[in-house]
Amino acid sequence: MTPEPRPSVLEIAAYVPGRASSGSAGKQHKLSSNENPLGASPKAREAFIAAASSLERYPDGGATALREAIASRYGLNASRIICGNGSDELLSILATTFLSPGDEAIFTEHGFLVYRIVTLAAGATPVVVPETGLAADVDAILAAVTPRTKVVFLANPNNPTGSYTSADQVRRLREGLPDGVLLVIDAAYAEYVRRNDYDAGIEMVATRDDTVMTRTFSKIHGLAALRIGWAFAPAAVIDAMHRVRGPFNVNAAAIAAGVAAMGDNAHVDRSIAHNERWLPEVSERIRALGFGVPPSVGNFILIDFAPVAGADAKAADAFLGARGVVLRQVAAYGLPQMLRMTIGDEEANEATFAALKAYHEGLGVG
Repeated sequence: MTPEPRPSVLEIAAYVPGRASSGSAGKQHKLSSNENPLGASPKAREAFIAAASSLERYPDGGATALREAIASRYGLNASRIICGNGSDELLSILATTFLSPGDEAIFTEHGFLVYRIVTLAAGATPVVVPETGLAADVDAILAAVTPRTKVVFLANPNNPTGSYTSADQVRRLREGLPDGVLLVIDAAYAEYVRRNDYDAGIEMVATRDDTVMTRTFSKIHGLAALRIGWAFAPAAVIDAMHRVRGPFNVNAAAIAAGVAAMGDNAHVDRSIAHNERWLPEVSERIRALGFGVPPSVGNFILIDFAPVAGADAKAADAFLGARGVVLRQVAAYGLPQMLRMTIGDEEANEATFAALKAYHEGLGVG
C-alpha cells in the first residue's frame, strides 16, 4: 500500500515561482521575482568567493556572525534573532512550531501564497479574510478570530499588491488579538518603504512576547540565490524555533555574504535610491497607457489590464514574453487580470514600456 500523506498536504497547490525566461529569442528582462536590479553588494560577492576556500567545513550551526551583524545594524539583542534558509523556512518553522491540527491561521486574500502552504503543511486550517482596496483590513482580520486562531500572518508591505499597513493599524491589530495568538509580521520589503507612518515591527517585537518579525536578504541585499532570512522574536519563541530548525540550516557561503551585505550600507542606499527614482516613473508611464497601477511601496507594481477594453493579462503576458519582457502572472493570488512587474534597471523598464505600448496599440485603442 502506498503511504498516505496528511490530508491537508493534498490541499496544497505547490508554489510556482516567477519565470526566469519567456523562452523567446533575444535578450530577456526578468521582472518576475522582485529581484534587486543592482545585484548583490560587491562586498557580499567577495565574501562569497572567499568562502570557497573552506567548503569541507560545516557552517556555524547558530549563524553567530550573521546574527551579530544583524543585531549591530539594527541595535538588537542577537540572542533574539534566528536565521534561516530564506524567510520562507522561518515561516514554515513558525507554523510547525505553533500550529496543530484543528488550529486556524489567518491571512488576507491577496497575501503571500506561502502562508497557506505552511498552514496546511502543519495540519491547520487557513482562514482567508477579504482585503479593502488591495490592502489588509484590520477589522476583517479581527472579525475572523475564533478560539481556534493561533497565528495571524501579516505581510507588511504585502506582495503582490504593494500595499502596506500603517504602524497605528498594526498596533490596533495586535491589541485586538487575544492573548496567546502569535502575530507574524512578514516585512520582506521593509527597506523600500518611504512612508512616515510605516514601521517594520521591531519596536513591537521588542516590547511584547507574542509578536515576530521576519525579514529577508533576497530583496534589498540582492542575495536571493543564497536564501537567507532572519527573524526577530521573543526569547521563548526563539527557543522553540531552534528546537525545530535543521542543525545547519544556513550555509557558510550565505553566512559570509550576509555579514558583508549587512555592513554595506552604501549598496542598500543605492538600491533604495534606484527604486525611488523608478517606482513613480514606471507607475505613471504605465497609467498613461490606460492600464491601472495600484499604489505600491515595494520594488514592484501591479499592472491592471481590466480598464482597457479587450485587454487580457494572460494574453499580455504572452505578448510581452515574446518580446523578452518576463512579468509575473498573479491569478493564483486572486488577481487574474493583473501582472506583477519588478522595478528593473533602465533598459528593462524601457523595454517594458515599449512592449506594453505595442500591446495597447494592437488592441486598436491606442
